[in-house]
Amino acid sequence: MKAVRAGKEVVLTDRGRPIAVIKPIRQAETEEAALQAMAAEGLIVPPVRRGITPSARWRPVKVKGRPLSETVIDDREDRT
Repeated sequence: MKAVRAGKEVVLTDRGRPIAVIKPIRQAETEEAALQAMAAEGLIVPPVRRGITPSARWRPVKVKGRPLSETVIDDREDRT
């Protein structure tokens, strides 16, 4: 297990015959494989474009009257 954690592949043998290979899992490979499997099952849709997605232009909504924070504070005071 120490060798695998160190990044080495370990060959398991049964009476001198190799029967299996234990190797470390690479995080990037497993994430990519998981995404491809989910896309194949139709659970997700991969992005059409690569790169950074531009953020939406967000603007706060202007409301007439008292700020909402004051209204909440007054409501809490009325309950006590």
